[in-house]
Amino acid sequence: MASASSLVTEPTNDSAGNLPATYYHATQNSGSAHASLYPTLNNRLADSITADVCVIGGGLTGVSAALNLAERGCSVVLLEAKRVGHGASGRNGGQLVSGFSCEMERIRQEVGLEISKVFWALSREALAEVKARITRHTISCDHRSGYFYAAKNPRQMSYLQTLQQEWSTLYGYDKTTLVARDAVPQWVGTELYHGGLADAGGGQIHPLNYLLGLAEAARQAGVKLFEDSAVTRIDRSTQPQIHTANGQVRAKHLVLAGNAYLGGLVPELQRRLARASSFVGVTSPLDPALAARIMPADVAVSDCDAVLDYYRMTGDGRLLFGAGANYAARQPAALKRYLSGRIKVVFPALADIPLEHAWSGHIGVTVNRIPDFGRLDPSIHYAQGFSGHGVALTGLAGKLIAESITGAPERFDLFAAIEHRPFPGGPFKTPALVLAMAYYKLRDRLG
Repeated sequence: MASASSLVTEPTNDSAGNLPATYYHATQNSGSAHASLYPTLNNRLADSITADVCVIGGGLTGVSAALNLAERGCSVVLLEAKRVGHGASGRNGGQLVSGFSCEMERIRQEVGLEISKVFWALSREALAEVKARITRHTISCDHRSGYFYAAKNPRQMSYLQTLQQEWSTLYGYDKTTLVARDAVPQWVGTELYHGGLADAGGGQIHPLNYLLGLAEAARQAGVKLFEDSAVTRIDRSTQPQIHTANGQVRAKHLVLAGNAYLGGLVPELQRRLARASSFVGVTSPLDPALAARIMPADVAVSDCDAVLDYYRMTGDGRLLFGAGANYAARQPAALKRYLSGRIKVVFPALADIPLEHAWSGHIGVTVNRIPDFGRLDPSIHYAQGFSGHGVALTGLAGKLIAESITGAPERFDLFAAIEHRPFPGGPFKTPALVLAMAYYKLRDRLG
């Protein structure tokens, strides 16, 4: 494996359409069983097998579902089209964020105040589950606590004040602190922000190392993991039969955990999901004094724009910076230059610091930005549409799916009861989303 300092990741797909590797792939754990589950793609499904449950998707949702199901006594087969962690779970920002991508007000409109309190508790459980799994399975994934929501103008600061009051008054959450403008330098070394909200309950991880730790725990629990095993067809006539190019799985239950990477395999799910691209870059290692100056609190940060910047320091002293939400399935022609420009706006002192890694990844977004959990029929569960808040909520999804399949569906059904509409515009939804995002970008610029 190339060292983190020598691998320069270019944001282009190879001839087979594979997404580029990331900083996370360059710095995945070594010297342990789960450092690389399969050194080469030679473990593809090549037989006809049976299981209680077949899981499609080797990201955080799928692996979490498989692990929880195995712990509940189920025989489980997991099929991944590429490699475990190839998709969003190996290329996200690694931020552990409180709540959901939507406002809690949206959830109250859907389910009422009392049930919204259950949703809030579940979001807190999702974050607690990450910490518990890290401890239980001794996963080295650079977990650190602390989060900072940055306001770029008075309107956003007013929003954060309202957010804190809502979280405290309605949901009893007391881990946040409003940060006035003159106190921002204690959290982030930039003059860009008008103020912010610090959240001691949020945090950050190396998401790929976390996923690989879960995958190793799943393997030890008896899950059969197959990579390079893209599903070509699902026969839903009786019990699910899942076909790949070289084998098939017969299962009592099927879990669809591909999210934005599921493609057209299940059209009725694809219609309820928009696929947005986000972009991430990682600098070369920073001088420790410079790192302490720009990120004195060493917490994960995001601003409050509709198309936000999000960033944090890595465990080896680099700035990891994410930006953008492109619904047109395009990335900037010069991605490193684009990201460097965004970094320079926040941290002028980093203008001459090169990016050693840059990549893109896909986010599954729902119309209401509430995660879409449900069943296509009694034997097929799915979870998708985390809308940018998936690092912790994916683990919750896997846990609730396992509960449902093994006879305790009540918590899963809270999500399944929420109506998720297809995106308006049908085949023209992408231009409509692009126009909508242009409006919100303009509003953010005007403050």
